[in-house]
Amino acid sequence: MRDRLVVIDVHAVALFYALLAIIANVAVVGIVVAVASGRGPVLRAALGPSVLWFAFGVSALAMLGSLYFSEIARFEPCRLCWFQRIAMYPLVLLLGIAAVRGDVGVRRYAIPLAAVGAVISACHVAVEWLPWLDAGVCPATTPCSIVWFRELGFVSLPYLALSAFLLIVALLAIAPADEPSGETA
Repeated sequence: MRDRLVVIDVHAVALFYALLAIIANVAVVGIVVAVASGRGPVLRAALGPSVLWFAFGVSALAMLGSLYFSEIARFEPCRLCWFQRIAMYPLVLLLGIAAVRGDVGVRRYAIPLAAVGAVISACHVAVEWLPWLDAGVCPATTPCSIVWFRELGFVSLPYLALSAFLLIVALLAIAPADEPSGETA
């Protein structure tokens, strides 16, 4: 009975995260369209420093999801999953501190980290769909081409990470400009 409950929970959690990924994708497209149409400043003013809290929330949810899938659902992370975690987990701390302090200067550090994570995630998504791209990156015991789930026909674990990384980049890109504090380093 316990195993059956875990399977149901895993599906429910996977579907929940898949829906969050779709929302993240829509938000990224919305931000890109707003910026491209010249409405970026309006969006920036509307969100203000709360954009840091949104970015922190995205990174925290991504970290909690990865921990759930590996520690509770027992999906063993492959090498590319670990690299994505290496990019995501520090973002939780960086963005959390930045949100508390209202420090939009975190963009200088967080955007490159999230961009690297997005590239790794995109490569991982490609390996899932085209396993021959693996080229020996992952060992045979935990191949990068394994697909633990595909919700809605296309949302997998690396797709979730890619969606989170892209949303973090988009949110930080529209964060308000740094205000000089008068402090010297």
